[in-house]
Amino acid sequence: MEVFSIALLVALTAVLVAEFINGWTDAPNAIATVVSTGVMTPKYAVLMAVILNIIGAMAGTAVAATVGKGIVDANVLSLASITAAMTAIIVWGGLAAKIGMPISKSHALLAGLAGAGLAGGGWQALQWSGWTKVLIGMFCAIPFGFAASILLGKFVIRFAGNMKPNKAKLFFDRAQIASAGFMAFNHGLNDGQKFIGVFALTMMLGGATDKFEIHTWHIVVCALTMGLGTAAGGWRIIETIGAKMTKLVSWQGFVAEASASNTIFVASMFGIPLSTTHTITSCIVGVGASRRLADVRWSVLWRIFQAWVFTFPVCAAIAYVAALIANRLF
Repeated sequence: MEVFSIALLVALTAVLVAEFINGWTDAPNAIATVVSTGVMTPKYAVLMAVILNIIGAMAGTAVAATVGKGIVDANVLSLASITAAMTAIIVWGGLAAKIGMPISKSHALLAGLAGAGLAGGGWQALQWSGWTKVLIGMFCAIPFGFAASILLGKFVIRFAGNMKPNKAKLFFDRAQIASAGFMAFNHGLNDGQKFIGVFALTMMLGGATDKFEIHTWHIVVCALTMGLGTAAGGWRIIETIGAKMTKLVSWQGFVAEASASNTIFVASMFGIPLSTTHTITSCIVGVGASRRLADVRWSVLWRIFQAWVFTFPVCAAIAYVAALIANRLF
């Protein structure tokens, strides 16, 4: 029978707040291009993202299991340290949203768990079987997404070169809506599942379950929370990703979303937790560069890259210090 203590409720609340932040600041990446090209209005794009993010989060558990069982040894974690890890995500994610910077909540989450694990058990607390998958996702998402979008972009330029402009625009407008929907689904399938894994881990640490197991209601609660976060908008991040980095038209939006969503889908099938932010950004850069390198605003990309670089150490440090304090107090 599941018993909820005050400490467990606090920790679960922290996980859900972090999941809300994930939906608020990360899910907009899925619809940034379809909004910036004017193919969909923000209202309907967000509604689509909310629905498909929820469906995606409920479509599997492979990534959730990797994050919940394969990142940090559960024996060195406590409810207090989980709360500390979530605090790092909430602080860093909220700051990034305020300035419109699309950071990776995946890396923020993994760094937060790593910091909490290091505070409780040192380097041996890290589960290298899971971190191997993390490293695969970290080092493959950007080059694979970039290369896929360049190749698909070149193909589309050749394929659509002889089409009548009005016919081509109508075709790619529809294709972009479909690819944006698939991207939103895959955000839920990968990013949404990460927090489901942490939710299930927290339930085990709090004694509400005897072992790590993902119940249907865990998935529903986390998926709906992410959906609510997505509904909050994240308009500044949509502007940065979809408009400031490069000017896109519908065929480019389709290429970026199709390349990113398929990359994420394949990774999710193998339980690889990669960054959807890094993937879609690299695909947008790739499709911009497929026409001309000058079409990419490299100064904006450099700012985004700096935020990526700082995310891991900053979140790990915040979680480490917070977990040290929490472990000593509680």
